[in-house]
Parts: sequence; C-alpha cells; structure tokens
Amino acid sequence: MTVRSREHDEVIDVTDRVARAVAASGVHTGLCHVYVSHTTAGVFINENADPDVRADVMASLEALVPWENHYRHAEGNAAAHIKASLIGTSQTIPVRNSRLALGRWQGIYIAEFDGPRERHFQVTVLG
Repeated sequence: MTVRSREHDEVIDVTDRVARAVAASGVHTGLCHVYVSHTTAGVFINENADPDVRADVMASLEALVPWENHYRHAEGNAAAHIKASLIGTSQTIPVRNSRLALGRWQGIYIAEFDGPRERHFQVTVLG
C-alpha cells in the first residue's frame, strides 16, 4: 500500500485501509502486522478522536529531536532517521471476528518525518 505525504512532518491515518485489508483477508482470528519500509517514517497507534494528540506527539518529537542540530549524518535528514527509530517501523494488532481489535479511541498512523514523498507500507494478516 502507498500513501503520499504533503508536509515535511505529517501524521497520516491509515486505520480504514488496514481494516479493509483485514476484512478482505478472510482471517477470523489472528494478527495484523503493519510495516513501513522506510528509515525516515514510522507507524504508531494512538488516539483517533482528538487530532491535537497527534499534533502533540509530533511537536514533542520535534522538541526531543530538532531538525537543526549538529548531526553527523551528511544528508541533512538525521532528525528524521532518529524520530523514525524512536517511533518504530511496525505495529501488530490482534484480529478478532475478522476485525482489528483496536481500542475504542485507537487509530493506526503513518508518521512522516522527511516529506513530502510517497511512502510504502505493508499489511500482513496471519491467522
């Protein structure tokens, strides 16, 4: 699957796309693994009701790992690599009754740290 970011730092909700992949898989009980195949993007699960939570996550990451710093990485995007390392590149969600077993207020998000660009992610459903 692919998403296209529009901003340098951005959070993209992929919950519905992942849920459709689970439904199409035919798996009734199992696991859904979401993996982002990039070193400057990540995937995380967090609140889906209030977008300010996602904005706070991104702002906190920027405070922890500012874009401008004395990094050794010569390409100029070391902060993006560090943020992706902190967030991680995969999440595993239980599948019950052919649906994602997310909490009521949870969503699945791709975190872009070096956009805008096209990002690829994989959804694997096992059961």
